[in-house]
Amino acid sequence: MQARVGKFEETAIIIRQEEIADDIYSMWLRTDEIAAHAKAGQFVSVYCNEGSRLLPRPISICEIDKKDGAIRLVYRVAGKGTEEFSHMRTGMQLKVVGPLGNGFPLKHQKAFLIGGGIGIPPMLELAKTLDCEKNIVLGFRDELFLLEDFQGKGQIYIATEDGSAGTEGNVLDAIRENGLTADIIYACGPTPMLRALKEYAAKNQMECWISIEERMACGIGACLACVCKSKEKDAHTNVKNKRICKEGPVFRAEEVEF
Repeated sequence: MQARVGKFEETAIIIRQEEIADDIYSMWLRTDEIAAHAKAGQFVSVYCNEGSRLLPRPISICEIDKKDGAIRLVYRVAGKGTEEFSHMRTGMQLKVVGPLGNGFPLKHQKAFLIGGGIGIPPMLELAKTLDCEKNIVLGFRDELFLLEDFQGKGQIYIATEDGSAGTEGNVLDAIRENGLTADIIYACGPTPMLRALKEYAAKNQMECWISIEERMACGIGACLACVCKSKEKDAHTNVKNKRICKEGPVFRAEEVEF
């Protein structure tokens, strides 16, 4: 095991893995140091065992088990790398670097925890960690996943694009339909959802923290492959952008531009 830029490189052992929805997998990994230092909102870089795939795959941390030294990753098969991961079984090993990025600030205000699609998994550890009143609003295209895991961690509301469960529409439709209120927003999901939540927060004078999904390469801020536009100039590049893997993936909503 080797420290890298204040992070840890470990050979993680797969504890168990299962498919929890169509092409969505849940994997528990034994990672003593990463689990000990990780917090809600951070991610890890997972390396393929196939040598031709040099770049790691960034995957958000879904749950952290500090007692047993393990982290849970819930990911969608989106290419050859994640397809390789999906075929791995208990006892097999993966090289993992982390925890990377920042995390969500933990505040004691009535909160919306909002996840959309594969942005739902990182909200689970936050739901476990936050000590406040929570309205958990989850947006799905159609098939539901992780609902049982969120039970007992706050009031849960669902939005589905096809109306097969909960509110037909998006997460804001669910908030409005159920007359929900909060003082602060925590969110992770696709860019259109985050853009809409940023506007909603500004209109309602709410504090809003968003976790941005983006393709990454190095995962440590060196390659500038995952920059987003920002309101202020970045000290590293002296231009108006932020490195999602380094300054993010969690930002105060007004810090970034979509």
